[in-house]
Amino acid sequence: MGLNSSKQRITDQDKAILDIKVQRDKIQKYQIQIENVSKREQEIAQICIAKGDKKKALLALRKKKYQQELLTQTNEQLLNLQKLMQTIEFSLIQKDVLFGLRQGNSVLQKLNKEMNIEDVENLLSETRDAIEYQNEISALLETNLSAEAEESVIKEYQELEQMMADKLVLEQLPSIPVNKIPQISIPQQVENEQDQPAEEQTEQNSPVPLPA
Repeated sequence: MGLNSSKQRITDQDKAILDIKVQRDKIQKYQIQIENVSKREQEIAQICIAKGDKKKALLALRKKKYQQELLTQTNEQLLNLQKLMQTIEFSLIQKDVLFGLRQGNSVLQKLNKEMNIEDVENLLSETRDAIEYQNEISALLETNLSAEAEESVIKEYQELEQMMADKLVLEQLPSIPVNKIPQISIPQQVENEQDQPAEEQTEQNSPVPLPA
């Protein structure tokens, strides 16, 4: 009976290790997809800043921040579970590990919903469905972003706004004409004098003696 119990315990542990690996592999896959989504969200934020629509610009940046935090937090949690299982007997932490894995699966399901690039485009749209989506996302982010994350979003918005303002100023500056330096023509007499040896020039410039 003891052998069967030990065998069952090892099987549960192996399964948990495999589940952690599967979840971490999914996170790495999502990381690549999220980068494309985040890039578009930043582009949308810039478009909205150019239009003077601060609300939508902040919404796009908050959404990007939320996705990045989901990835980071879940990956760190799984890494901690992995380390925990290597240092503490599995039977003592089995409930914690299983709870952590359930949380990981829940977050991965949320991340999977964030992969749809069409949803990102809804941030720009003015249709009724798009506005409902924007309001839904805004309400979700208000309760899921920390004060630190919100501060980071505001800072990113200000940096983008300043960058675009600087770019606009540069575009409005008049272009500086690039012309060739005009060549000054030298009179022929001056050229001839410059070509003569110094002694001849001295003789020519010497005063003529007056007759006694």
